[in-house]
Amino acid sequence: MDAAKRDRTGCKSSGTQPADGPEDGHVSVRESAIAVLTGWQAPSPGQDALRHAVLAFVLARTDACARECVPGHVTASALVLDHTGSQVLLTLHPRIGRWVQLGGHCENDDIDIVTAALREATEESGITGLRIDHELAAVHVHPVTCSLGVPTRHLDLQFVATAPAGAQIAISDESLDLRWWPADALPDGADGADPALMFLVERARLAAQTSLE
Repeated sequence: MDAAKRDRTGCKSSGTQPADGPEDGHVSVRESAIAVLTGWQAPSPGQDALRHAVLAFVLARTDACARECVPGHVTASALVLDHTGSQVLLTLHPRIGRWVQLGGHCENDDIDIVTAALREATEESGITGLRIDHELAAVHVHPVTCSLGVPTRHLDLQFVATAPAGAQIAISDESLDLRWWPADALPDGADGADPALMFLVERARLAAQTSLE
């Protein structure tokens, strides 16, 4: 979400300050991202290579979680499942023209990286009572020209959240559309299915099945 907005959880975005240090004893977004990446057991060699690359970047830069970091910056996203685990909530992103999971930039008020992902999912879905799994689901790195206004990279740390039964969605002003999709019938883009989204959905479905066992 854009800076200087008050989200639906009542948190006020600070806007310009980098999300790189604790202000009141909390672990910072950057510190939590380091901890999450360090402890994560990646599900594949490709994901482990991304884990190492993103971790090295974050360790090297104190501003790695701030949108002002031009070489690239950590973002936080969450794939929202319905209460049955059979549908996923996707937003039609205006900048990239694709259906993607909910997420965006970290803000200085975020307590940690998981809180950032939950805040973004809450803001962009309109759903109250989302439950988020603190276990990292996937890492994705992609080039983008975001609100920074120049080409950069998003180093996206991806989580899974679950909506309560009967959840009502509300489209935000940062989305062209917002819709539930069957987890096994994802929308195609102009160049076919998005492999990164498909991978994230499979990870989410696996996590949901594991939690029921």
